[in-house]
Amino acid sequence: MLGVRDVAMYGSASLKDVEALCVKTAQDNGITAECRQSNDEGELISWIQGARQTHAAILINAGGYSHTSVAILDALTLTELPIIEVHISNIHAREEFRQQSLISRASKAVICGCGIDGYGYAMQTVAKLLK
Repeated sequence: MLGVRDVAMYGSASLKDVEALCVKTAQDNGITAECRQSNDEGELISWIQGARQTHAAILINAGGYSHTSVAILDALTLTELPIIEVHISNIHAREEFRQQSLISRASKAVICGCGIDGYGYAMQTVAKLLK
């Protein structure tokens, strides 16, 4: 729903814009990016678990699951991969229930409040961690 949902909070950029930014920033930093999106918690967990064997790091915006999903936290922790958590808005300036992210416990870094630029910063951070 990016670009449609609460434009004042999240901006008008679309998911395709975010994906293009991630792919370009990855290429500019000598790595590749694979972008995935799902509203299904189980599908997200399956992708995370599979990444352990196929990927070098995970950049994740788990949306509302960031604040509620112990299962996603467990899956991220078990990958033993570097995890970078991204939020378009500043979760620390929002409602109390959004200020705590469970998945931060598995993350090497958390980038929030930078709009979609945060994805570019996160991709740069991944590249630095992998070098």
